[in-house]
Amino acid sequence: MRITRVADRHWHALDDDLVVGRGYAEHRPDGRLFVSIDAWHDAAFDQLAEAMSAELPAPLYAVVDEADVALTARWRRAGFRIRRREWEYVIPTDPRATGLEEVLPPPGVTIVPAGQADEGMLRAVDRAVRDEVEATVGWWQSMPAEVLPRSEDDTIVDPSKYAVAAAPDRYLGLIRVVTVRRPRIGLVAVRAGEQRRGIARALLAHALGTLHRSGFATAWAEVQESNQAASALVEGIGARSVSSNLELVR
Repeated sequence: MRITRVADRHWHALDDDLVVGRGYAEHRPDGRLFVSIDAWHDAAFDQLAEAMSAELPAPLYAVVDEADVALTARWRRAGFRIRRREWEYVIPTDPRATGLEEVLPPPGVTIVPAGQADEGMLRAVDRAVRDEVEATVGWWQSMPAEVLPRSEDDTIVDPSKYAVAAAPDRYLGLIRVVTVRRPRIGLVAVRAGEQRRGIARALLAHALGTLHRSGFATAWAEVQESNQAASALVEGIGARSVSSNLELVR
């Protein structure tokens, strides 16, 4: 068997010129490098993992379904260790199921729908929240993020995906919803000084209500195991934990 790098971040495992495994690497918007391997058998996986680890800069990250014990074992054998656990939730969108039917933003706050936010103010609230999180609990870089190209230091990949909570002079919070095969809530965040006012619930009420009117019965979200506040928020509106993912690092 031989391993061939067929593109900048794409490898093949070949057995008599038959492709028996493929490896991929992608940068996430937070700058971390994630790898994935699809192989027919352990030998192909192991050789791809060895070749990719030798050719790519460390650290490397991978995500696996915790229920896939065999795949997790393959990554562990390749020198990866478990970094964190992330719960995957399915959330109803019907306001009668979420209990968000009567939820409104607090006085003086309005919800600006996705695609209508001022880009400069949107980037300002995103940066402010990120700085606040890093200065306290410090887990921002491990939050879920779509695998999309980005400019350096630009964490707003597609402004049209964000709705915001707005005061007259600035934005107080934001929510990002991306729909590829299914709607996914990738982020809900509120400035530290504006928390516990119901802004996050108002953002969720807006986003889920919009999805419901568009014909989606459910949305999905991932929450880091240690983020108990986020778990309580989504579980409080009827979200069900349906699986868990492991983030691995080498």
